Amino acid sequence: MDKSAVTRKGLKLMLAGLVVIVAGNILLMGGGVTDPSEFNYAMFDWRRLVAAPIVILAGIVVEVVAIMGGRPKTEE
Repeated sequence: MDKSAVTRKGLKLMLAGLVVIVAGNILLMGGGVTDPSEFNYAMFDWRRLVAAPIVILAGIVVEVVAIMGGRPKTEE
């Protein structure tokens, strides 16, 4: 009998949550300028202010579900 703390389903969910968090961080990238005296409005884009944080929070929710719901059932 395997007494692992997390099931195979939980590990898959954790990996999926990690992929979603990485995707959210990729959405945050970009918008930089080489000249510091030049202002760039691209950093206030909808993608960076709204979409990326929602994707990152969704990934964190998936991680919590994987940890809390992915535990093996106790046998009595």
